[in-house]
Amino acid sequence: MSLQTRLTELRDQGLKDIQSAENSEMINDIRVKLLGKKGSITEVLRGMRELDKEERPKVGALANKIRDELSNAIVTRQNEIEAEKIAKKLEKEKIDVTLPGVPVKEGQAHVLAQIIDEIEKLFLGLGFQIIEGPEVEEDHYNFEMLNLPPDHPARDMQDTFYITDKTLMRTQTSPVQARTLEKHDFSKGPLKMISPGKVYRRDTDDATHSHQFHQVEGLVVGENISMADLKGTLELVAKTIFGEDRDIRLRPSYFPFTEPSAEVDVSCFKCGGKGCQVCKQSGWIEVLGAGMVHPNVLQMAGVDPDVYGGFAFGLGPDRFAMLKYGVDDIREFYLNDLRFLNQFSQKG
Repeated sequence: MSLQTRLTELRDQGLKDIQSAENSEMINDIRVKLLGKKGSITEVLRGMRELDKEERPKVGALANKIRDELSNAIVTRQNEIEAEKIAKKLEKEKIDVTLPGVPVKEGQAHVLAQIIDEIEKLFLGLGFQIIEGPEVEEDHYNFEMLNLPPDHPARDMQDTFYITDKTLMRTQTSPVQARTLEKHDFSKGPLKMISPGKVYRRDTDDATHSHQFHQVEGLVVGENISMADLKGTLELVAKTIFGEDRDIRLRPSYFPFTEPSAEVDVSCFKCGGKGCQVCKQSGWIEVLGAGMVHPNVLQMAGVDPDVYGGFAFGLGPDRFAMLKYGVDDIREFYLNDLRFLNQFSQKG
């Protein structure tokens, strides 16, 4: 039998076997049997050495043609088998689209994010900018630009995490105010901004303190800004967060970056100002610090304190949330206990 005849017979039988193959394993066996290194086609081609030189090209061309024909048939049948397999699987897993779907439980913003969002919406409505800054801050902006030189004793109250001698994890978001004040063009109007974000201090973690917490600090600088503007702004904050029936009072205090300075109290949400255990019988609860921007802070930022003045305040969303919802341990906000967090469903 000539090699051409043998190759033709292998092709015809191979095509029949390929077409009758029922699964991928059978297809692979046929491929190895026909086209593998020890396959039938290869075995026939070994006999080409006995052919005349004139016959070898003809047999070689026929062999290549048959090899390609069988390869294409194998790929086609393999694809058919896969398609049949998928069709059978889909038939078994048919979905009744008329059945009601399974509801997906939606998450919600963290309670602290809700408080910060509420504060941001309030100040956006008042025409303030929301400006964020780096959490790894320079000592220059975190302290010195806020009237806290290297030897100032008030630095001890904000002992923090230093990365180098000149860089640290910021202890407050006030550095953002200093950076913005340097760049602001007062010919375009006053500066009105808040700077929310995380801050860090080397505090011992307990029920009311955390080494990491949140702050929202505000700054207004322009012409003819008074203490009355500060009080009016803080009254609006208190009534928005704690309720329309809340009042505030300002008590003299000291902060290096404001003069005069004040601690701000809100009337007790528990007793309405009559006196109870929550407010230690005083009728008031301290919520934030504020004051008129110190002239030194303005001068260091290149702002003329004889022309411009302003007020600043700093509030803690963590503390606001504790007071608003009666939470007695700040650590609850950071434990990721869903039983606790799901109590604060966001409305609206």
